[in-house]
Amino acid sequence: MTNRIEQKMLALREKKEKAFITYMTAGLPDMAGCKKLVYAQEQAGIDVLELGIPFSDPIADGPVIQNASYQSIQLGTNLKKVFVLMKEIRAKGVELPIVFMMYYNTALYFGLQQFVEECIASGVDGLIIPDLPLEEQGELKEILKRENAPILIQLVSPVSGDRIPRILEDARGFVYCVSGMGVTGQSGNFHRRIQQYLSEVKKVSKIPVIMGFGIEQAKDVAPMKDVIDGAIVGSHFIKLLEANDYLPKAALEYCSTFKKELNEL
Repeated sequence: MTNRIEQKMLALREKKEKAFITYMTAGLPDMAGCKKLVYAQEQAGIDVLELGIPFSDPIADGPVIQNASYQSIQLGTNLKKVFVLMKEIRAKGVELPIVFMMYYNTALYFGLQQFVEECIASGVDGLIIPDLPLEEQGELKEILKRENAPILIQLVSPVSGDRIPRILEDARGFVYCVSGMGVTGQSGNFHRRIQQYLSEVKKVSKIPVIMGFGIEQAKDVAPMKDVIDGAIVGSHFIKLLEANDYLPKAALEYCSTFKKELNEL
C-alpha cells in the first residue's frame, strides 16, 4: 500500500510539478500556534511537511534549527506531546504528508515498537533520521514492515559516492539530497560539484530526487532544475517565522509564492 508521501510524489509526477517541502520545529511558537502553521502550509499547497522533533544535541543542524529546538524543549515539547498534536491535526482532516525529522535516540528511548505503533496511530507518514546510517537501520526497518507504518526516507550527501546505489536500493518516498557539507542553514553554500553529484543520484534513483540544506528562494535551485524533483526549505523558513512572530499568514504567503516560483523555473 502506498502512503501519503508516495501518493503525493506520484500526483506531482503526473502533473509534471516539482515538490516543495518545508521544515518546522514541532511545538513552536506553542502547540496551538504550531497547529495553525500546519493548517496554513497545507492551505498554501506545500507537498510534504517535515516536523522537527526537538532534541538536545541536533548534530546535523546549524544554529537556527539548534536554537529553535532549544526554545521548543524549554516550552516542554516532547515526543508524546507531538504525537498528541499529530492526532489532533489528523482529526481536523489534515491530509498533508508529514515526516518526522528526528534523531535516533529519541525513538530508541521511547521504545522502537511503541514508537512505530504511535506513528501509525497518529498518522505519521515518514521518518528522516540523519544520525542513523544504512548499516544501522536493520532493527527499525524490520518494525517498519508493519501495515501503515511510516517509510524511512534516505539521505545522501556529496561524499556518499559509491554508497549511493546501496543506500537507494529499496528506498521509498523520495531521496533527500544534502546539498553541501556541514550542517543545515548554510545559505546558498552548495557543494562545488553539486550538479555532478545530483546527476549521479538521479541516474540510480527510482524515486524523486529532492534537494535540501541552504535553500531560501526558488531561484536558488534554478541551475539544478533539470536534475531535481523538488526542494526543501528549513532554516530560512524558521528565520522567516521568527521574524514574523509565527504568524500563519506569513507562512502561507511564503509557501504559496515559493511553490509557484519553483514550478515556473
